[in-house]
Parts: sequence; structure tokens; C-alpha cells
Amino acid sequence: MTEVLTPEQQDFYAREGYLILENRVPDAIMDGIRAEIDRFRALARGMTASDDRIDLEDSHNPDDPRIRRVKLPHTQSQPVDELMRSDHILAPVRDLIGPDVRLQTTKLNMKSAGYGAAVEWHQDWAFYPYTNDDVLAVGLLIDDMTEENGPLMVMPGTHRGPVLNHHHNGYFAGAVDLQAEGIDMADAVPLMGPAGSISIHHGRVLHGSALNRSTRDRRIVFFEMMAADAFPIFGQHPHPASLEEFDARMLCGTPTLEPRMAEVPVRVPLPKPPTQGSIYEIQKAMGKRSFEVHQ
Repeated sequence: MTEVLTPEQQDFYAREGYLILENRVPDAIMDGIRAEIDRFRALARGMTASDDRIDLEDSHNPDDPRIRRVKLPHTQSQPVDELMRSDHILAPVRDLIGPDVRLQTTKLNMKSAGYGAAVEWHQDWAFYPYTNDDVLAVGLLIDDMTEENGPLMVMPGTHRGPVLNHHHNGYFAGAVDLQAEGIDMADAVPLMGPAGSISIHHGRVLHGSALNRSTRDRRIVFFEMMAADAFPIFGQHPHPASLEEFDARMLCGTPTLEPRMAEVPVRVPLPKPPTQGSIYEIQKAMGKRSFEVHQ
């Protein structure tokens, strides 16, 4: 028995590596999330550089704050944390990876109207491989998502293939050269829907997003999660500081001391790139880019 997904939706996710569930989160909760975004924007006013809470656009001005990412928003916002732990988010996740779910990370990506930064093609799995690939990301669409405002795009079915090359000049660059991999941009599928919808994409599916050149914002909160029996392999992100810290990330169900080992491809994201920071900074090491860079 499933909680919210149909067998057809489960089969589609297994085959294509993504889902869109429209109008999943009620308007009242969405209003609370938007109020939190306004608060983050107020915090960014006067900032001259990114810090451990807020990642600024390259075009940011202290008098005209421009945020491209709020880091770990669930630790900075009670409404975001409460939503992450609610059935609005966790019910479809349990239908896909089982009842025991652990948090990997969260982020609020903000593509403001007219200048929102692109994210180059990548697989989340390239940054943090696990012992099995019941790993996914839930994206909350805070704004109506259309082709014009830089929606998340995926390459269907790529979660069933290899870990692609995310290196450049001998360093992990967190981005894939589509041409070198023989992948056609025309095969990309944009994940669109009205505000309050959620997208779900598999941790191994190739995805990215273009600049927002529209007159409308494009903002998404990502909740990245995995099955509780998926244990980290040597990767780009630091390992848990302790078992207690790892288990403190349980969102529902029961933790385990028995990792489930699956035959999944792994590529180590090392050596680390010369430029450290968010994915936007890491991807600056990439040579050929798929998306135009904002000037």
C-alpha cells in the first residue's frame, strides 16, 4: 500500500527518474515560506560577501540585495523545517524509498527575475555517493514554473546509467560537458507546474537549469534525502561528525547500523576544485558551459 503515489507514478519515477506532483502544499504554508524569503532578503541587505548562511549573486549590491542561495534553510527557518518534516513532503518520499528516511541537506535556490544564475548539468550523486542509490531531492516550487523563468530540467533515464565525468583539468568541477558525453540538450525535460507543486528527482539523474531572463522570480526549496540504510562513501561533502549526528538527521522511521550495499556506479569527487564554496563557485572551474553566464 502506498500513501499518495499511484503504481503508475512509481513506475514512471523508476523508469524516468523524476516526478511532478501539482498543488501539493497548501497556500497558507506557501505564504509562510514566502514571508521567510522576505526575511532572508532583509538579512542580505548590507552584506558585502557570502557567508555560511547566504550565498550572494555575483551581481549583488549591499543596497540592492541579490541572493542566489540560502544555505540549510531548515536550520534558519521554522516554517521550512516544519514543512520538511510534514506528510506534504515525506509521504511521496516514503512511497519511493521506504519508511525510514534520513536528511542529506537542504537549500533554497533563488533565481530572481532578470538575473537568476544558471546551474550547469550535474548529478547530485557525483557530489555524495552512497552504498545504495535510494537517494532523491524534493523541490518545492515557490513560484509558478514555466519555460521562461529557468525551470529545473532533467535528462530522463540517466539515473539508470553511469556516473558521468564531472572533472575538468584534473579537478572535480561539479559539472558535465554534454557534448563530450554525447548527450543532446534537446532531450531535456523541464519540470514545470504551479506554485505549491513539488518535483522529485533521483540522485543519479542528470539535471541543470538556465538563467532566469523572465520578469518573474523562480525560487525552489530543495530537500535532499536518502533511505536510512544508505551510508556515505568518500565524497565531496564531509562525513557525519558522529553516529549521533548522522542519526539526528532521521526524518521518519528507524535508523540502522546495517548499510544496504547495492551494485551502483561510484566516481570519487576528488581532487577538490581550487575554488571552494557552493555549487555556483565550484562550477566556475568548468571549461565549456551549457548555459549562458549572466553579465
